[in-house]
Amino acid sequence: MNEDLEDMGPVDYLIVEFPGNRMTGEGFPLLVDLVDRGIIRVIDLVFIRKDTDGSVTAVELRELGDEVDLTVFEGASSGLLDQGDLDDAGTALEPGNSAAVLVYENTWAAPLARALRRSGAQMVAGGRIPVQALLASLEAADATA
Repeated sequence: MNEDLEDMGPVDYLIVEFPGNRMTGEGFPLLVDLVDRGIIRVIDLVFIRKDTDGSVTAVELRELGDEVDLTVFEGASSGLLDQGDLDDAGTALEPGNSAAVLVYENTWAAPLARALRRSGAQMVAGGRIPVQALLASLEAADATA
């Protein structure tokens, strides 16, 4: 297992909230395309719902309705996420909403990660810049220019 981990690219997660439990499925074919092209590998995909009392529960794919075909994601679970992780993800949600919790490997970066590990380098920090923050910074820079 450790040898497999040494070959992996960076692993990230996303929590995507669906207000009012409305899921159109528009993004799912794009997710499948990323997997098919080898850009990412889905490690875990769990759907959760935050009830009005604040409790967070996992939702089975078949419970999400017939509007969206999610059968391609059945079995996308490594067991990495436990109820504590789902509860933590639920803190980002408004009561009455649902979300997808996606853990994925950036397979596109695996060769770079392997090379860096072989040379003794290690990742010491990482993060994401939300698009809204980037836009706000660019607008502020334009206003001062």
